[in-house]
Amino acid sequence: MSNRHTYCVIMAGGVGSRFWPMSRSSYPKQFLDFLGLGRTLLQQTYDRFLTICPKENILVVTNANYASIVHEQLPDLAASQILSEPARRNTAPCIAYANQVIQKRDPEAVIIVAPSDHLVMKQAAFEETIQQAIGQACSADCLVTLGIMPHRPDTGYGYIQFEEGSTTHHPRVKRVKAFTEKPDHETAMRFIESGDFVWNAGIFIWSLASIRKAFKTHLPEMEARFEAGSDAWGTLEETAHVAAVYDASENVSIDYGIMEKAKNVFTVLSDFGWSDLGTWGSLYEHLPKDPAGNATIGKAVKLYDCERNVVHAHDERLMVLQGLEDFIVVSTKEALLVCRKQDEQQIKRFVLDLTAESGDRYV
Repeated sequence: MSNRHTYCVIMAGGVGSRFWPMSRSSYPKQFLDFLGLGRTLLQQTYDRFLTICPKENILVVTNANYASIVHEQLPDLAASQILSEPARRNTAPCIAYANQVIQKRDPEAVIIVAPSDHLVMKQAAFEETIQQAIGQACSADCLVTLGIMPHRPDTGYGYIQFEEGSTTHHPRVKRVKAFTEKPDHETAMRFIESGDFVWNAGIFIWSLASIRKAFKTHLPEMEARFEAGSDAWGTLEETAHVAAVYDASENVSIDYGIMEKAKNVFTVLSDFGWSDLGTWGSLYEHLPKDPAGNATIGKAVKLYDCERNVVHAHDERLMVLQGLEDFIVVSTKEALLVCRKQDEQQIKRFVLDLTAESGDRYV
């Protein structure tokens, strides 16, 4: 398979509410430089795929409200490479939309689907893993996902159980037995001890033919709606057709809608320094720390008797903290968050409460 047939679909429509107050609905986390590297998470994702497929084969699917931000951050993309979703309907419609656009360009395509807000620390290992996945996707009618070798019983990730002794083109490629949503700690411990579970990275690889066949089998109404307007792709009618399809589409993830139901799913056992950067706690792991384990981003942060905190000061306001252990402290122009790291899953609840009380003023 020539890489001219390799496409990448970057999903960039999320709101990143667990990274509030840095991530706002008007400017979510994929458009921010959380690590202070000079490139936003979206830009880092784009850079990651430039060595894997031609840049003209990279598509970004995002909410219509963010299309201008994508264009600003990725000026090398043509307007036709930024697909605007008129509403949030989760990942299945997002992928179905991209499939139709790619179908018109290249029916022989093999596609990598990746979120825009993940971290990859080992680029060479990532590229090698993607090539293994492409090899499997091209060798059979199948759907491939990347499974991260777990190093702790994390309850924030979904898990994939794989079959040992799978006969595939490469020993790291395993047939998937089952998907499990985020488990409790005891269950996660059992998964780790069993040795046949990996974290679900939410990165998918498949041929265009295989994923469209899967849509026709498991989400036939959604596939039919998108396919009905195939003549509209690339024309002035595309926007109106997409709006009508999204209006009628159910809100469903690709995991629930297809991957958990399909029988031809494989995973590649992977280790490339991955994090989904889903929470402040996961960001903490990847930031440099002082001798007391504090990770700070900001020009004027002073810590006294503090240990194992993550502190993010978005502006230049002086922040002095004393006596805090294992806290998240985030300061922006309009909001201050102080939350125990162990309770960070409640941040999503804070955002819901703020939305109910104040609309979108603070979120």
